[in-house]
Amino acid sequence: MSLRMALLGLLTASGPASGYDLTKRFESSVNHAWHARHSQIYPELAKMAADGLVTVGEEGPRGRKTYTITGEGSRLLRDWLMTKENFRPVRDEGALRAFLLPLLEPEASAALLRREAESYAARLAGLEALRASKPREQGSHFGAYALDLGIRQLRMMRDWAEETADRIERDDRG
Repeated sequence: MSLRMALLGLLTASGPASGYDLTKRFESSVNHAWHARHSQIYPELAKMAADGLVTVGEEGPRGRKTYTITGEGSRLLRDWLMTKENFRPVRDEGALRAFLLPLLEPEASAALLRREAESYAARLAGLEALRASKPREQGSHFGAYALDLGIRQLRMMRDWAEETADRIERDDRG
């Protein structure tokens, strides 16, 4: 469902677009919050058209289709944005590793956490560079809140990994 919402959001924010254009917009924006491949986007656009959420304009060169959000698509997007489920099951591989971390030797646990901290730091640097490179358009916050959330989450995860590795090493020394 979230891929559908991401595509509806891009069409709302940017206007009518081809599948190729949507894929490029997705890669440079939404993909930082919700990952999808080219091979997932095109079938979803076809389903959205079949469900009446988008219309398909005249085919252009090489079968290029332009998609436009419909009133039903706009209503669905708004309803989804305004409705919060009470329970969202979470599958987080990092959290599962943290849960199972005590099964490793302390030295291996600390080394794993140091690598995780480096990975978080690298991703954080990428998002901070993205934020610095984006021009501030007055009144346009599309993607800015998600970018800020991602930066804050990565900072927290980096700090947690470093602090937990420090704690494990202290505890191991006795």
